[in-house]
Amino acid sequence: MTKLRVGLLFGGCSGEHEVSIRSAKAIATALSKGENIGKYELMPIYIQKDGRWQPSDLSQQVLESGNPPSLQLTDENNNDSSSTSLTHQTSSNLWQTPPQAAQVDVWFPVLHGPNGEDGTIQGLLKLMQVPFVGSGVLGSAMGMDKIAMKIAFDHARLPQVKYQAVTRSQIWSNPCVFPKLCDDIEAALGYPCFVKPANLGSSVGIAKVRSRSELETALDNAASYDRRIIVEAGVEARELECAVLGNDVPKASVVGEITFESDFYDYETKYTDGKADLFIPARVSEAIANQIKEMATQAFLAVDAAGLARVDFFYVEKTGEILINEINTMPGFTATSMYPMLWEATGIPFDELVDILIQLALERHSK
Repeated sequence: MTKLRVGLLFGGCSGEHEVSIRSAKAIATALSKGENIGKYELMPIYIQKDGRWQPSDLSQQVLESGNPPSLQLTDENNNDSSSTSLTHQTSSNLWQTPPQAAQVDVWFPVLHGPNGEDGTIQGLLKLMQVPFVGSGVLGSAMGMDKIAMKIAFDHARLPQVKYQAVTRSQIWSNPCVFPKLCDDIEAALGYPCFVKPANLGSSVGIAKVRSRSELETALDNAASYDRRIIVEAGVEARELECAVLGNDVPKASVVGEITFESDFYDYETKYTDGKADLFIPARVSEAIANQIKEMATQAFLAVDAAGLARVDFFYVEKTGEILINEINTMPGFTATSMYPMLWEATGIPFDELVDILIQLALERHSK
């Protein structure tokens, strides 16, 4: 049987570059196990933080090390013999793909955050006319933009916390407009509330605010990252997560729970050992778990996601309310990430999950 060449695309231009490398390493390991050995040929393609694509041999070195190369790129006219092989790429071919890209049968873009799961790379892969794992341009873009996402959830009648969309122009406006904006936010949402850039991952630019002065500072800071900002009402609740798998008829995993001591589930808490505890399955009733599963698949379809997603919820135990928080269309994919762990607990081991995702990509492309 002819093996399918899987283009494992990782790294990327975002603050989650290192997490992407870890995710890719786990997927590469899964492709070298069990039945996957006879089905797939790995072709890793590493995207540097500056956007340069590296060929498979150098990309394999990054995968094996598990870390981004701490090397300086040189100018194309620099003939310094001490320069490493990573200096092959120059400004003249910044956006060119390596030769191996033309041989890829199916792409697995395990890129997190901006320029990875926001529809940009998906648009490029779509133009290549090659199947790829995960959501398309629309699903990825809506899953990344918190304002568009919440509008889609509203349309699907999925309950969520109160929120207000804000633009940079409102924040950086004349002295008469900004105080009125803050008045409106206070009246609509109260304190505490969360200020977030609409299109950034890794919890960059997010702040929990408890006063007018903190609100003003957080809005100004968020506006420095994005022209679209969202402010959400705070809620005292448990944080539950559910993994979704499929295309037009998606399935939901068992429900998991995350507990932590910090103000919110930020980048450090998410990726530092010991900062958060995971409980799979979550310690909730069967009725609550089933409701969350149903809402997770509804959210998946509401943004036109495909392949995979993790959907996060707030469970207000005092009232029994379940509020949808957000959807992540390319969640972390390390062996200890919530998404594969939820499917492991549901009965799908990691290597089988990778195989299913590739098959889902082929299925979607054929329609």
